[in-house]
Amino acid sequence: MRSAAVTAGGDLIRWVELPGAEPARVYVHGLGASSLPYFTEAALHPLLAGRRSLLVDLLGFGISDRPTDFDYTLESHADALAAAIEAAGVEQAQLVAHSMGGSVAIVLATRHPHLVRGLVLLDANLDPVTPGPKWLGSGRIAWYSEEEFLASGWAETERVAGSHWWSTMRLAGREALHRSSVHLCRGSEPVMRRQLLDLSIPRTFLYPADDGPLPGAAELAEAGVSVVAVPGSGHNIMLDDPDALARAVAAMEP
Repeated sequence: MRSAAVTAGGDLIRWVELPGAEPARVYVHGLGASSLPYFTEAALHPLLAGRRSLLVDLLGFGISDRPTDFDYTLESHADALAAAIEAAGVEQAQLVAHSMGGSVAIVLATRHPHLVRGLVLLDANLDPVTPGPKWLGSGRIAWYSEEEFLASGWAETERVAGSHWWSTMRLAGREALHRSSVHLCRGSEPVMRRQLLDLSIPRTFLYPADDGPLPGAAELAEAGVSVVAVPGSGHNIMLDDPDALARAVAAMEP
């Protein structure tokens, strides 16, 4: 395990590092998750093994610190992650990022282009959503005010998240989980989809085929994004079909 201070107060982002050849890959988890349990199988896949790999936990989640004075916007998450990547001595990393982590990776690639040589996004959030009780994840959490979430929403979230997601969500800071959800629903400025379209680096977007056609897929493809439907997979593509993820990551290699 390694760590780097990423805020003025010295808060630490931590990651598990697998040694190997450069250039490095950086794996980034989604909301309420942690990179080690979600990405280890993929990082050790025969198509991908042997590359230096950083399985990073975003500030507020997993094994990283959980400051209560951090705003947890997508931009702040991206800047903190960039600081950790730079502290690790990584340049031109391939970012493999899931869900909210994919949104953070897009913003990082826009704000810190020298750090990123390619993006592999797994069902990442590209557009804002309106919070409400119909959602399971960020949309439901952001429906509460922060005060309501700390008082009662946390317990309600445990009941609806399910045992698998809760196994890592329980490690998150409560303020981190709520504020990250709020800002994920609001989106970045410009919005994540626009930033992804404007990037010039190699980009791949994987999504569950069973969800139906990906909104805006034609525009993404026209902008050079490789859009890949993964049959039989749910939202957690890296767990449901690590072979599909490995093929997509390997295909981006020079």
